[in-house]
Amino acid sequence: MKILIVGNLGYIGPSVVNQLRNTYPDAELVGFDIGYFAHCLTNADRLPELVVDQQVFGDIRKFPEKLLKGVDAIIDLAAISNDPMSFQFEEVTLDINARAAVKLAKLAKENGVKSFVYASSCSVYGLADDSDRKEGDKVNPLTAYARSKIMAEEELEPLASDDFIITCNRFATACGWTNRLRLDLVLNDFVAGALVNREISILSDGTPWRPMINTKDMARALDWGVSRKKENGGKFLVVNTGSNDWNNRILALAEATEKVIPGIKISVNPDAPPDKRSYRANFDLFKRLAPNHQPQEDLLSTVTDIKNNLVEMGFNDPKYRESQLIRLRVIDKLKNKGYLNDNLEWLK
Repeated sequence: MKILIVGNLGYIGPSVVNQLRNTYPDAELVGFDIGYFAHCLTNADRLPELVVDQQVFGDIRKFPEKLLKGVDAIIDLAAISNDPMSFQFEEVTLDINARAAVKLAKLAKENGVKSFVYASSCSVYGLADDSDRKEGDKVNPLTAYARSKIMAEEELEPLASDDFIITCNRFATACGWTNRLRLDLVLNDFVAGALVNREISILSDGTPWRPMINTKDMARALDWGVSRKKENGGKFLVVNTGSNDWNNRILALAEATEKVIPGIKISVNPDAPPDKRSYRANFDLFKRLAPNHQPQEDLLSTVTDIKNNLVEMGFNDPKYRESQLIRLRVIDKLKNKGYLNDNLEWLK
């Protein structure tokens, strides 16, 4: 088996390549990435990509068709990956997250690839009522990032066929440790703030809902997508990916962090305007279709793992929100140094 992982040098990539190598020890794993964050290693004993057979650097917007020769399955992780980045680079977000993903899927189908797994997001639900959002419910994308995911899903659907199975995992909000840690994600940020500043400052009143998923569990779900058959969900599938047990209010995430790092201060802003992103997701379909690939991590163990790794790497930066652990800061630095243009293309 030959599996291509597009966007493997980001936050989720290390968990994904480890999962695939464990599941398919004899598979040929190929990574393809533009390399924005390849240098953003955290507590890594070795380069995570040593477990892939080939690492190719390139832009998904200019994907080399020859790389698809002999590929059986593709996992597409390539994305401008959060709301602040998508706000600053809206058109680039739509290009990379949607248009390029669909173009890649078309090329893949033409070249005999059997399975295409796309990392979508539950953020497409935006601001919702207190009912758990199901896959067929109305979406309410509030950002370019969320709109790009809906655009990709809609344009991928007609490409699916009996010989080209497409799985779109609408992931809960990512969290947890990897060797390319991001601290611009809510739970990860809480742990870092608790560790170095001894406090968590919640910008809202703490009541918004947010489903969460550990990167290791994301990797398990993507692994399932690689081998999913059309008899199990159809030739095209959009599926909320996470666990009903991981629907939490923002305040509950801070309180879980306090259990692992006691003695910290938690503050909320009762006068803050309502958070426009508040939703719960229903993961019953994923549980039914993928019983052997269900989330195994829990909230407290995830917080503990982040904390222990940060301590081990000597993390002690109270201004971490200005560091390379914040993805937008990395992009801005690369642009300011003249390495990237306004379309986030590398300048030679």
